Amino acid sequence: MGRGSAPTVSVGTCGFSYKDWVGPVYPAGTKAVDMLGAYARLFGIVEIDSSYYGVPAPATVAAWHRRTPDGFRFTAKLPATATHVPESSQRALHADVKLFREAFAPLVRAEKFACALMQFPNSFRPSEATETYLRMLRGALDGFALVAEFRHREWQTNDTLALLGELGVGLVAVDEPQFRTLLRPSTDATSSIAYVRFHGRNYERWWKGDNVTRYDYSYSSEELGPWADRLVDLASHAAVKEVLAFFNNHRRGQAAHNAQMFEAMLATRFPPEALGKIVPAAPREGEVLPLFDADDPRPHA
Repeated sequence: MGRGSAPTVSVGTCGFSYKDWVGPVYPAGTKAVDMLGAYARLFGIVEIDSSYYGVPAPATVAAWHRRTPDGFRFTAKLPATATHVPESSQRALHADVKLFREAFAPLVRAEKFACALMQFPNSFRPSEATETYLRMLRGALDGFALVAEFRHREWQTNDTLALLGELGVGLVAVDEPQFRTLLRPSTDATSSIAYVRFHGRNYERWWKGDNVTRYDYSYSSEELGPWADRLVDLASHAAVKEVLAFFNNHRRGQAAHNAQMFEAMLATRFPPEALGKIVPAAPREGEVLPLFDADDPRPHA
């Protein structure tokens, strides 16, 4: 959590293990087993998205702990079996919720786990049943910090803010295409964690793309500037102790490049002590650092 009374601000990406990051982000020849170590020399926090497809084995979580320095932190997405379930199955929680809790408990004890992300689908709408389900998830993950990302605009109400505030669950703000049913940019905060996810603005592929093409997008500084200002607003909430921002436009390393662009913008808006980033180790021979320079913030080819 944030140190002292001033909120900390941390920036990272959604995932780190991508083959097409070798070259644009990681040194040529980087093996999958070495990607997390290379990532940890760039950013101080990462969102684990692979847990959406299945709860990681304890040995995998232990390896993540071992390959990252003290102070590095993780967030992790709940598995689809916990969030993407039909209404008829929302009367009970899948066994994966308990497995998720057990898998990430070592990182919680090591103070390397920031929060768990509940990302719900567009079909998950406000109702008595979904409110009950949210309360069930909150109860099953007692002791874990939680944030919720909704994909339908019907959740953008004062009732939602009140519910999440009562449960101590953070509301995820998102940047995404502005279709009629999707959420609008927000600076609402409902817990000690303000969480922002950048999905890109690929209108053409949003509904018909897959989990790669949908997020194939590179932000410009003009698009990110208003969000840097929004993070100042999020940090100003009395209850907020830290602000976390993650880029999900992962194709060809665009997320990493945009994350560094965004960090540079935040450095002009927050005092140095507020930027919760671990200083990377000195670049190794052949390593692709920095990702961009201040005079030309375009991704390297």
